[in-house]
Amino acid sequence: MLEGTLCCFTAEQRIRLEAARVGIAGAGGLGSNAAMMLARSGVGHLIVIDGDVVEPSNLNRQHYFPAHLGRAKVDALKEQLLALNPDIDVDARRLWLDRENIPQLLDLAPLWIEALDNAGTKALFASTAVAAKKNVICGSGMGGFGGHAMKRRRMGNIVVVGDMKTDVADRPPLAPRVMECAAMQADAALEWLLTGNIEDLL
Repeated sequence: MLEGTLCCFTAEQRIRLEAARVGIAGAGGLGSNAAMMLARSGVGHLIVIDGDVVEPSNLNRQHYFPAHLGRAKVDALKEQLLALNPDIDVDARRLWLDRENIPQLLDLAPLWIEALDNAGTKALFASTAVAAKKNVICGSGMGGFGGHAMKRRRMGNIVVVGDMKTDVADRPPLAPRVMECAAMQADAALEWLLTGNIEDLL
């Protein structure tokens, strides 16, 4: 665990975080930022899945830099996570999620952050995760600037965060609100990890 996190948690909480496995479906604006926040909080095992590469248009909101352009997002993100904490276990998989591979990939972790761009894939991932009794944290509504206040809703084993209204097709995503939504996802993950039944989250 990062030395700076030692004063933030009890010994029991540190053990929980170091042992926990969190999956992140998508390594763009939500996924890359949420992954860094969870790593800074001491989560010991991350599975990151994305098929895309870093493009110039990503740099306004995703946790990448010009040196990462053209590289697979999962590889660039893994490099940053390990630079932050060499002891973290990062399972980086460069692939696109679809109806065939989602059920098998969900078995890699009990808790998932849904950070996908495509509306159809988002819905498919969330519904499959719920059916598989996985805890999943989804993002919904984070485009533009200002606008509607973000909130969190929990419905059984699914949590949705965001303003629940904004469509990025109408209001392009910018760093402040995207990172706010990612922070809310990471915060919801920490709450689950630190207050839930530990056997259900490993």
